[in-house]
Amino acid sequence: MRIGYGWDSHEFKPGILLKIGGVELPHTHGLAGHSDGDVLLHAITDALLGAVAAGDIGSYFPPTDLKWKGADSVIFLEEALKQVQLAGYTVSNVDSTLILAEPKIVPHAKKIQARVAELLGIKPNQVGIKAKTPEGMGTDNAAIAHVAVLLECIQEKSSAKTRAGKKLSNTTKKQKSIKRRARK
Repeated sequence: MRIGYGWDSHEFKPGILLKIGGVELPHTHGLAGHSDGDVLLHAITDALLGAVAAGDIGSYFPPTDLKWKGADSVIFLEEALKQVQLAGYTVSNVDSTLILAEPKIVPHAKKIQARVAELLGIKPNQVGIKAKTPEGMGTDNAAIAHVAVLLECIQEKSSAKTRAGKKLSNTTKKQKSIKRRARK
C-alpha cells in the first residue's frame, strides 16, 4: 500500500467559470490558475503522483508552458493515474477537505463525489468530500484543497481476492463434508 498527500490553492477572480472536482459550480467568480484552476483535481493529482514518488503536477504540466493555459484538469488527473498504474498500483480511496468561504459545497458534494469517483474508476463511497470555511484565516478570496489517497498494489489486491476465494472454497468443502456425514 502507498499513501499520498496533495494540496493546492487558487485565488477567486471574476469572469472565470468555477470548476471543483471536474464539476462546474454556479458562482460569481472562478479560480484563477494557469489551467482551469480546479483546486481539487490539482490536489488529487499531486497526491497520486506523490504516492508513487513520481514528482508533482508542475513537473508534468509546467505553468510556464502555454500549451497548458486553460487546460482541463482532467488531463492532469489522467496522467497521474497512468503513473499510478505504471507503478503497479490502483486507487483504493481518496479523502479530501476543501476550504473556502463561498460557494457552499454541501449542495454540490454528491455530484463532485460522483464525478471524482468516475474519473478515478472507483465507487463514490471510496471518495470523501468535505468542506470547511476559513473562519478568520484571511483566505476568503481563495479556495484550498487538501487530499489524501490510499493506493493498493495490484498484486496485493488480486492476492487478497484469491485468498478470499480459497477461504470461501474451503468453507464450502467443509460444509459439503458435514452434510455428507450427517446423511450417513
